[in-house]
Amino acid sequence: MKKLLYITLLITAIAACKNDNPKDPEKIIEPVAAKYVQTSPNFNEDSAFAYVAAQCNFGPRVPSTNGHKLCADYLIKELKKYADKVEINGAPLKTFDGKTHQCKNIIASFNLKASKRVMLSAHWDTRPFADQDTKDIDKPIDGANDGGSGVGVLLEIARQLKLKPTEIGIDIILFDLEDYGQPGDSDDPHMEDSYCIGSQYWAKNLHIKNYMPAYGILLDMVGAPDAQFTKEKGSMEFAPAVVEKVWATGQKLGYTNFVNEPNTGVIDDHYYVNQIAKIPIIDIIEYTKDKDVGDHFSHTWHTHNDNIKNISKFTLKNVGQTVMEVIYGEK
Repeated sequence: MKKLLYITLLITAIAACKNDNPKDPEKIIEPVAAKYVQTSPNFNEDSAFAYVAAQCNFGPRVPSTNGHKLCADYLIKELKKYADKVEINGAPLKTFDGKTHQCKNIIASFNLKASKRVMLSAHWDTRPFADQDTKDIDKPIDGANDGGSGVGVLLEIARQLKLKPTEIGIDIILFDLEDYGQPGDSDDPHMEDSYCIGSQYWAKNLHIKNYMPAYGILLDMVGAPDAQFTKEKGSMEFAPAVVEKVWATGQKLGYTNFVNEPNTGVIDDHYYVNQIAKIPIIDIIEYTKDKDVGDHFSHTWHTHNDNIKNISKFTLKNVGQTVMEVIYGEK
């Protein structure tokens, strides 16, 4: 039965890839900046999109639901195809509403013998409610962008790492229980640090004692059409050199959505990894500078519009290729 379900999901995901977002430019890859020669393998945006669609086909990946369990099994199975080692880091953790959920941080490691390592991460769970929507607020969201896009990019990078290993070691960490944060209108007692529970646990219980990569890159909401990635304040405080390297690389590749402007800062998984584990990690997250309505996340953030119809292969390509160019350039 599981095999049949997996095949059905895979066929559906592939079919979804044929329905390109009408907002996407006809030409997925922008012209590369003059005189800059790409050194990394080509990031396949169709493959990344299929990985996003496959996650969405499980439905919302809310902790302690069947969709969450099935997606965890899928992610582990996919990563085992490519990585040298896959392991689970987690424990039963309590959320703001007093419920306890089994946290599953999924870790895939490549080139285990390499002493120099880079950490790539995203969260794979989805929000249990649509608190930024105007209807069905108490129902969970698909999380195609908020969760699915970052994971989709990292799964495609994992596939590329199998085909052409990097000189350095890479650790892909998919955090759980990121998006179960307390809404502002909740009647439950206030809970400090109610978001990013999985990364908080991981930062206090590292999968390897004294784990300390050279740096890390977190991907969150990296799939919306016309997304802008401004320089997140916390990233600039903890790892400014990494921010500048990543943004300069994206711009050299011709990707104009890497914007040379700061934003006000967000509390995301990278914040706790920086604060607790002291690992210099940055956040590539959509945060648009808008003089008319103010700075904002994606318009689909925490709404039911966060679905596969609003995922852009073009944006996935921009982010994925930039990250690959950075890590394949490390020695």
